[in-house]
Order: sequence, then C-alpha cells, then structure tokens
Amino acid sequence: MHQITVRGYPVREVSRRLGVSTYSLYKWLKLFGEPVLKPGVDHEAENRRLKRELARVTEERDILKKATASFARESQ
Repeated sequence: MHQITVRGYPVREVSRRLGVSTYSLYKWLKLFGEPVLKPGVDHEAENRRLKRELARVTEERDILKKATASFARESQ
C-alpha cells in the first residue's frame, strides 16, 4: 500500500508487480489505508458549498412536489 499511497504508483502497476489482483489492492486500501486528503483543497469550504447546494436542491424538490400536488388536484 505504501507504493500506492506514498510513492504514487498506479494500482495496476503494483498489482502486476506483486501478482495480486487490483480488486484485492483496492479492498486492502479501503480497509486498512488511511484517508488521503488532497493537498490544497479546503475541505471546510467544500462542505459549506455542498450544504448550500443541498439546501437549494431540497427547496427545488419541495417546490416541485407542491406544484405536482396542486396540478393533480386541479385535474380532478
């Protein structure tokens, strides 16, 4: 895993060298690897942006639900 996470070698290359399937390496990375944070990414800002987007999409969904219910009542 060190070759992949620290040295940056592609999973496919490491799996070929070690004689292990790429599936196994990805599974091991998921189970035993530490989460890798991308350098230069402001995770707090990204979380705020995603929360704003979620609020907007939720509001749009609620508006569409109300409009659908209203149109359904009018057509009866």
